[in-house]
Amino acid sequence: MKEFLRQKGVPYTEKDVSADEQAMNDLMERGFYATPVTIIDGEAVVGFNRARLEQLLGS
Repeated sequence: MKEFLRQKGVPYTEKDVSADEQAMNDLMERGFYATPVTIIDGEAVVGFNRARLEQLLGS
């Protein structure tokens, strides 16, 4: 995921749910229990779904 975003020139904030309890709580409050979760303009993508990510990024 990180490499994909870097290649696209997309800035991102990484949160490590294994080390950051608040990040884990935020993820669970959104109803997600798997990672990675990428949120683009309020839309969540669970896992690495290249087609959906490119659609949301407009690329």
